[in-house]
This record gives sequence, C-alpha cells and structure tokens, in this order.
Amino acid sequence: MKQQLVDKFMEIYGEGDGIKVYFAPGRVNLIGEHTDYNGGHVFPCAITIGTYAAARKRTDDKIRCYSLNYPEKGMLKTSLGDLAYRREDEWGNYPKSVISTFMQKGCRISCGLDLLYYGDIPKGLGFASSASMEIVTGLILKDMMGLTDLNMVDIALFGQLADNEYMGTGSGILDLFTISMGKKDHAILLDTSNLSYIYTPLNLPHEKIIITNSGKPRLAVHERHQERRSQCEEALKELQTVVSIRDLCELTAEAFAQVQEVIKNPVLVRRVRHVVTENQRTAEAANVLGRGDLQRFGKLMNASHLSLKEDYEVSCRELDILVEEAWKVDGVLGSRMMGAGFGGCTVSIVKNGAVSEFIQKVGENYEKRTGIKAEFYVVETGDGAKIL
Repeated sequence: MKQQLVDKFMEIYGEGDGIKVYFAPGRVNLIGEHTDYNGGHVFPCAITIGTYAAARKRTDDKIRCYSLNYPEKGMLKTSLGDLAYRREDEWGNYPKSVISTFMQKGCRISCGLDLLYYGDIPKGLGFASSASMEIVTGLILKDMMGLTDLNMVDIALFGQLADNEYMGTGSGILDLFTISMGKKDHAILLDTSNLSYIYTPLNLPHEKIIITNSGKPRLAVHERHQERRSQCEEALKELQTVVSIRDLCELTAEAFAQVQEVIKNPVLVRRVRHVVTENQRTAEAANVLGRGDLQRFGKLMNASHLSLKEDYEVSCRELDILVEEAWKVDGVLGSRMMGAGFGGCTVSIVKNGAVSEFIQKVGENYEKRTGIKAEFYVVETGDGAKIL
C-alpha cells in the first residue's frame, strides 16, 4: 500500500522527493456506549483497516487535498489563510479542521502541504472513518512541521476540538483517543473524565470479533445524538442540586437509585440509568477480560444492548433483530449494537467454529425479517496511528 500511495501521489502532484506515508486505524468499541461525553469509561480497540495518507511539504502556503475515495470531487485547493468551513468542501473540511485547530492552538505550521488520502474503512458504519482522517492529518502535521512537543494524546485532543468547534459534531474523546493510542492485541479501558487509561490484553485465539452492518441508514443521527447529550446535561443539573458531581458517571447505579427522585421527567431517569449502569458494566468488562472470562464479558455486552434499547432508546428494529438472531446461534458469546445507534452496526464475539453458521443464519433470518441484506466484517485488532 505504501508504494502504491507514493506512485499515485506523484501521478497527481508530480515527481519529487520528501513524500512520506502515514496510517491511522479505525476503531471498534467493545462496550461503553454513550458514556464518553458523560465522564465515564469506554473499552475500545483499534483495528487494522483505516486511513492512509501521503504528504509532502510545499514552498508556499497552499494546501491541496485529494481523496482516492472521492475522485469525482476533484482536488480541494486552499491556503493556510483560508481554512474556513465550507459545506461544498464536504470531506475536505476534516483535514482543514485539523490544520485550523493546530494553528489556533499556537502550533507553527510553516508551509503548505500536498495531501493524498485513501481509506479502506466502510463509511458511515461506526468505524470512525472521519476521526481516522483527522488523526492521520494531525500526525502529518506533528511529523512534517517538527512539532516534537506534541504527543499522540495531544493530537487526539486537538482532533476533538476540531470536531466540536470547527465541525460542530459534539464528539466525545473515544474515537480520537483510540485511533491515536491503539495497541495491537489490546483493548483500552479509558476513563474519559481524566484520560487515564489501561491496556487490557485482548487475546482471542478461539474467537473472532464480527461487525454486522444492518444496512439501515443512520438518519438524523447527529440531531438525535445531540438530543441525548442535552438530556444528560439537563439531568446532571437536577442531580447537582442534591449531590456534588461534575459528571453523571461519578455516580454508581446504587447511588443514583437513592437520588433519582430529584429528576421529575421519567425519560431523563432512564437516560441516566443507562449511563451509570453502562459505566459499571464497562469497568467490569475490562476486569473479566483481563482474567480471560469471555463468558461473563459476553453477558455484559448483551446487557449493554438491552440498556441501550430500553433506557437510552438509541437502538432500532433492525439492530434489535440482528442482536436477537445473533443470540440464537451457539458459539456467540455476546452481541450488541455499536456506536451512536438508530441504524449502523452490531458487534459480536463469536467462537471460531461458529463464524460460518453465524454469518449464514444471522444473514438469512435478518433478510427474511427485514428485507435487507446484512454485511459482515471480521475485524482484527491493530496499532494506533503511525508513520509507515
């Protein structure tokens, strides 16, 4: 892939020295959903598919971006002095957002760049393809501009700023941190309240992680995500009248049960109940995985789905059917919806001997019940962003 990208770069931008190639992975969150913007734990891993980028410094302040995934869009041309968001720039706003954020944070971007991107992450399925592009761009800036005082956590935080202030997405730190800090054959237990983290061995010699795409588009997911976030903020304000907390996830499920009557809206009670129980499930999941107890880990995944469905209400009929059909297959340790919800994917842990049956039975039964053909991806853990 490295040489192919270099060849394509020279075809588009011309021959010359100084071309370097970078990679940032996608990610899968095993458990810990909608906790990251509530100061809780998440438990993701980086995967081996992601975003590749080739880059070369220029002698002027021009920025040129081209994506092999969107050749019909042509080349985006701008400059360091003209990095404003423009709807018509579409995917090109992501690299612009990162460059703009680095400059706002006082990083010296001394010259323009020619940038070529290629991603092998399926778009819109919850693998964090946009965050992957942001982190690979951040790594390019760190390396090519000699920003040696920045570490990969800084790049993740800059990416979050780019998401929230430039793109306006209201993102948590989960995707960006995982992509920056991933480690092959490990998951990361990340405390999003303070960014402390522990690598937990993810040894699956007899199992596979399978992502199943429901084929249900995630319509208005941004608006719905913002609604959930606002509901959590409203509930937090009400709880802060009786308990001294900064984030919802400072509460245990037991502590919340003692004070939940201060929240008058039963919908908000359910939202908080998901957040606090999911946070506890996630910490326990990392603990049992570290002991090799995959049976218990799978049960926690199943409980996570039910909570997302019933209390947080971000699942949908299609995701529920995928999970129900997965639970029927012998050899499935656990299965749940993954990501923002309202469509997208499920994540399942399946014994090696049951993978073919899982794909066949879940696929057939899902299509019978929904009329939609599911897609299956067997993913492997990988390292975080790196120079190739």
